[in-house]
Amino acid sequence: MRHDSYRLIVQRQGERVRLFTRKGSEWSDRYPPFVEVAFRHRTSHFVLDGEAVLLGVDGISDFDGLHSRQHNEAAQLYSFDLLVSDDDDIRKLPPSRRRANLARMLARPVDGIVLNDFE
Repeated sequence: MRHDSYRLIVQRQGERVRLFTRKGSEWSDRYPPFVEVAFRHRTSHFVLDGEAVLLGVDGISDFDGLHSRQHNEAAQLYSFDLLVSDDDDIRKLPPSRRRANLARMLARPVDGIVLNDFE
């Protein structure tokens, strides 16, 4: 499944959360809800990979709405990979194990960051 979206890395290091684009731009100010949600997770040191998606009323991603910045509060982060967990770099683990770790991390529903259902 492909979403029309912005790819984002969410990096939490204790009391600091930063969002980075694929090209390395920091977008923490653009999506404050993602920063707030990252603080709600029990794990205080993690890096996850995902996509900022704005869904239209029809359930289809609306890139024009996302790009306009007028609906940033309604965007969701569809997370599909966990790269660092509890300060441990887990990129060398098989993707299935990283995904299982991510699913455990996101098992408790928190609005704003959701597990992407597709691999």
